[in-house]
Amino acid sequence: MIFIKRRRLLDALDLFWHIANFVLPAIVVGALTAALCKLFWRRGLARTPWLTLAWQASAAGLAVLVAGLVITGHDGRMITYAALVVACALVPWLKAAK
Repeated sequence: MIFIKRRRLLDALDLFWHIANFVLPAIVVGALTAALCKLFWRRGLARTPWLTLAWQASAAGLAVLVAGLVITGHDGRMITYAALVVACALVPWLKAAK
């Protein structure tokens, strides 16, 4: 007996959760990076609001996740997550260096 695996199309709810789970690591790492940087670099980042740091770090992280998906062809590669952490850390570092 041969089992044939049929491909199932995504419905709207599946598509929502798929995209949400793709974007969520960038949002969480960006928010945590912004919070920790505001905690430890109080003087350097005093004029920059937390929300600004969080959305900019999250946007940089999301760009890295999309680039990793395009380059490797798969979501969730460790090299992509390492680049996500580096990209999210670069944003507040560049802001504090100004």
